[in-house]
Amino acid sequence: MNKVKLAVVVIVGIFLIQGCASASKHRQQVQDTSADRLTVGKVQREIRIGMPSTEVIEVLGSPNVVSTDAERREVWVYDKVSTEVTQSSSQGGVFLLLFGAGSFSGAASKSQKTLTIVIKFDEDGKVRDFAYHTSSF
Repeated sequence: MNKVKLAVVVIVGIFLIQGCASASKHRQQVQDTSADRLTVGKVQREIRIGMPSTEVIEVLGSPNVVSTDAERREVWVYDKVSTEVTQSSSQGGVFLLLFGAGSFSGAASKSQKTLTIVIKFDEDGKVRDFAYHTSSF
């Protein structure tokens, strides 16, 4: 009879271990890691004074806001906000199945990041200046 109990514990343990994943593993599965993501590094690497507006669109995509300054030159604003929620929990399922008792523990965190990029163009539609600001909270 002891061999049967041991076999059940091993089988149940294997299923529970396979079914449990860490929060970091879940995050990797749902996280956007696409190459076209808007980042400070991308702006620093790709945007240059004198670059035509068509190339800016190729690199960063369409802006959120397009306006003009006092001299009727275009100003583009890219404003991105991202929220990341991470949850992790564990449960003592083996104890629950075999001994009628169990345990549960967990934690959650939430963070937000903002990235604002302002690109100013000259009369010919070429980048004359750009700035960016990022925050995390």
